[in-house]
This record gives sequence, structure tokens and C-alpha cells, in this order.
Amino acid sequence: MSVTPDSTSDLSRRSLLQRAAAAGLLATPAAGLLAGCVSGGGDSGPKAEGEKSADNPLGVKEDAELEIVIFNGGLGSKYATDVHIPSYKKKFPKANVKFSETQEVGTVLQPRFTSNTPPDMVNNAGSKLMDQGALVQAGQVQDLTELFEAESLDQPGMKVKDTLIPGTIAQGTFNDKPYVLNYAFTVFGLWYDAALFEKNGWTAPKTWAEFTALCDKIKAAGITPYSYAGANAAYYQYLVMLTSAAKIGGPDVLKNIDNLEDGAWQADAVKQAAEAWAEIGAKYGNKAHLGLKHTEVQLQHNQGKVAFYPSGSWLENEQAKDTPPGFKYAVMPTPSVTGADKLPQTAVYAAAGEMYFVAAKGKNPRGGMEYLRHMLSKEGAKGFTQLTKVLTVVKGAVDGLEISPGLTSSNAMLTAAGSDYFAYRFDTWYKKLDDEARSATNELMFRGGTAQKFCDRMQKAADAVKKDSSIEKFKR
Repeated sequence: MSVTPDSTSDLSRRSLLQRAAAAGLLATPAAGLLAGCVSGGGDSGPKAEGEKSADNPLGVKEDAELEIVIFNGGLGSKYATDVHIPSYKKKFPKANVKFSETQEVGTVLQPRFTSNTPPDMVNNAGSKLMDQGALVQAGQVQDLTELFEAESLDQPGMKVKDTLIPGTIAQGTFNDKPYVLNYAFTVFGLWYDAALFEKNGWTAPKTWAEFTALCDKIKAAGITPYSYAGANAAYYQYLVMLTSAAKIGGPDVLKNIDNLEDGAWQADAVKQAAEAWAEIGAKYGNKAHLGLKHTEVQLQHNQGKVAFYPSGSWLENEQAKDTPPGFKYAVMPTPSVTGADKLPQTAVYAAAGEMYFVAAKGKNPRGGMEYLRHMLSKEGAKGFTQLTKVLTVVKGAVDGLEISPGLTSSNAMLTAAGSDYFAYRFDTWYKKLDDEARSATNELMFRGGTAQKFCDRMQKAADAVKKDSSIEKFKR
């Protein structure tokens, strides 16, 4: 599979995903986080280093212990234990790889970053992730330039950077330096059961009029037409809402939001998108879902109680144990809101996501970068996709693979989009804005909020971040 870069060649996001996230120290304000991150003074001690060579371009010490922490969420952790760790151990058999997994990355790792005793490589994701921008600002994250300049593990003569989908490195770049590997190439859209649609003669809508007309039919059939989980998955919803905004006004709508431009959240395109989605929430949602977690609403989706569900392409794998026989995952782009949208209906939010970073103050940062090199090998990427049903940022890694219905559908959607894909970065740069967007979105969708109130609330939050001198600013 090949992916065409967007016009600005600067993919962004979550998060899956989003998904698609921010290395966070929970809801701690950035200033407090920075004080905690650097309060221990200096590094944790001498760094493990070996001799650099053609076979060992990053200078890994062959018997140095490597500690990694993986978020155990929608992607699971078997890709690490069954693919990437064995690959690393094969090359460095004397090295002990210390592995652990968690669903609360920030809770578990905050004390370790505060004391400058972090693990070497971290998968920063989940609802309790860490504030990635603040970690970069605090000097806790390793510059990955050497990794991307190194030769690929299994594509001789090619640098790692040349094996990646365009935009990958930019997605994890903070003020011109690459600090984060966003590994999973996630496609976002509205997910549905193709078998249910075929049974009822329903067709995936392309316009907003078709969307609401179908929602009326679905509601008449006794099914909730559209929903998401308010307890921890509101970013799924604000993501599709901002996708609509980008389609209405063009991708610069999102770029202006990222860059904290004056009035960016008050743009007409954002208001129009918020108005359209507020109507969906009021007429076709389920207010009882405000207090539910993502897996609870996803289970109702699998049970045929919810028709459309917004999410990223990790969804199929996350629900594998609960998906009944005959359920056929499919995904569609958000419908066009107006007849004059600047981007076509086929345009999608798609980006490198699922953040992995090396701790600058870990004991073995060279081993951490090497571990990422194994993830970015063609075999490492292929194994990841086979186990997770999610694409990676490694070009051609799915060639020849027999893939699942959901992955087939998302791949087809991405192909149809061509060069019309885009993303934002404010959620990983400024956790305060991500938190506020989740809360404001729930108010809009579940509590009868208005588009103007949403825009006012988000603009106020963005202005506060812009004026806060303790928060480092990033631009694209």
C-alpha cells in the first residue's frame, strides 16, 4: 500500500488515536508537570553505549538491559511480546528486555519521570496518557534524528526515514526536531456493520441530507443512529467534528487551530461543523451514553443497538473478542456538510498516531532507539498489522497480506481519499486544549450546548494557552 502525502506534508495526530494522545502526567497543569519532571536534577546515571558499526549503526551496548512500557489498549501488547522484543533479542541475545504493560501510562510513569528514573522506551497512549509537549519541553525526550538517519534493519541501502510514509517524521516533530515516533497509521471515520446495512438496504451516505435521512430510518427501526462514549472517548467525536470543519473550510482551519491563531476556533467552518453535529447529537444520539466508556458503547455497536460509531482503525482489533459472527466492520468518511465544501466528501482524517518515544534520561536510550528501528523494519511492521489489524507508517508492509474486513474498508477509504487527508496536532501539543475539547464536545452533543458556546469556550481555552508563558509553543 502506498499513501500520498497531503499538500503540506505534515500529517498529525491520535491519539488513534488516536488514539491518537499526549504523554501526559494526567490532568496536571503543564507548569506543575515541568517542575515535577526536572525536579530531580541531572540524568539517572551513565548511559549504556557500544561501538557504532555498519551492523550496529546506533551504537547499542549488546548486553545492556532495555526497559520498555507498552500501553495495553485497543492494540493489545502481543505485537511487542511476539514480534518486536523477539526481533531485538535475536540481534542482541545478551540483552535482557524488561517488559511491562499498563492501561494508565501517566499514573504509573509520572513518579519515574519526576525522579529521572524512566524506562527506556514508552508507548504513550490511552485516556491517562502523559503530556507529550510538556515532556519535550522538560528535556525528558530523546531526539530521534539518529534513528531516522540510520540504515533500515531489513531494507539494505535505505535509511529508516526513506522507508516511511511521507509526513511520519513531521507528525512527531516539535520545533524542527523529531522526538516521537507515531507508528500506527490510523484512518478515522464513521464505523458501521456492513451486514446490518445490507440486510436493511441502507447505503453509506455521502451528503448531510442523506446522512440525516438515513438516521431517521435507523431510528424508526429502533436502533440508536449515532453515538459515542462520553466518559472517555469524547475526542472521537471532536475529531470527526473537526474533520467536517476541515472539509468545509479547507485544512488550514486545523493548521490555524494548531498554531493558536487569533480567532481560529471562531472560524465559520468550525461553527458550521459544530451546528451540524449538535443536531445529530440532539436528534439521533443517546444521552445515557454520556457516562459510558468506549468499550461499553462499542459493545452496543456490535449488538446492533448503535448504527454509526466514530473511531479510528484500531476499533476492529479492540472489539475482536466481542464481535459476533456475521458482524462485518466497515468505515465511511464523514458526509459533506454543505454543497460548497472546499474538500471532497472522500477526504479523511488520517495520520501517523500511537506515540512511542525514548526517554532521554533512561539508562539505555540507544537501545530504545534500536527497539524503534526493529518496529520500523518491514517484518516488524508486517507482524504488527497481522496482530492488530492496523496499518503502520512503513511503506509496503501490508503487501501480500490477507487483511480483515475493517482493515480492507479503511484501506479502501484511504485510497479513495488520494492526497486529501489531513490531521491536527493541538491535542498532543497542548493537553489543556485536548481536555477542554473533550468536555466542550460532551456539552455540545449530550447537554444541549450550542455551536457558538462551543466555539467561545474553545477560543477562550486556546487564548489562555497562548498567553501562558510557562507553556512552550509549537508551530507547523
